[in-house]
Amino acid sequence: MVPIAMVIGYARVSTVDQNPELQLDALRRAGCERIYTDREGGRSPRRPQLETALEVLRSGDVLVVWALDRLARSLTELIRLGTGLDRRGVELRSLKEGIDTTTAAGRFAYQIWGAMAEFEAARNSERSKAAAAAAKRNGRRWGKPRMFADPEKVRTAKALLRDGSLSKRAVARRLGCHPVTLYRWFPGGDPDAFRDPYEIPAERPAERERAA
Repeated sequence: MVPIAMVIGYARVSTVDQNPELQLDALRRAGCERIYTDREGGRSPRRPQLETALEVLRSGDVLVVWALDRLARSLTELIRLGTGLDRRGVELRSLKEGIDTTTAAGRFAYQIWGAMAEFEAARNSERSKAAAAAAKRNGRRWGKPRMFADPEKVRTAKALLRDGSLSKRAVARRLGCHPVTLYRWFPGGDPDAFRDPYEIPAERPAERERAA
């Protein structure tokens, strides 16, 4: 027996105080039999009700959202979700944008978005590589902020290590880092042995002569 396709709705509001009724009313009028609602901000990775909806969906079902920005936080995430639904045989409809992947036009729109997402990802990768190369040429480290880049944090670490009342693991926990990271900046756990492990050493004259 072929299972009957379901129309499942998903709504999201950014805060507890916001009222999702506008979205819910639109989803009901679109024929949604079940509606899952999250109250999470756009930057929050938590979407428990969306995860539940995705688990419930089966091949032939339709996921309906009021707007695409309710479903995903970025174009890349939107393409990833849309591709996953397509592989499972689940269709996607967005009421505000008038997107419906059950139609040829809707499927074509997703293909265009997918190409745009890949193009933007490639550009971001190229920009990151160029910035990293420039930072290396200028003797700077590229990437997330260093653990002990803040002089105040260095002073705190030295004071805790000199005090000696806490184990090195406890000191690392107090500073919010892993013990390995602490030892990387303070070899042997010695407060006077502080060094920046990411600092690019200056080229010695002999090395410059050999390079020449």
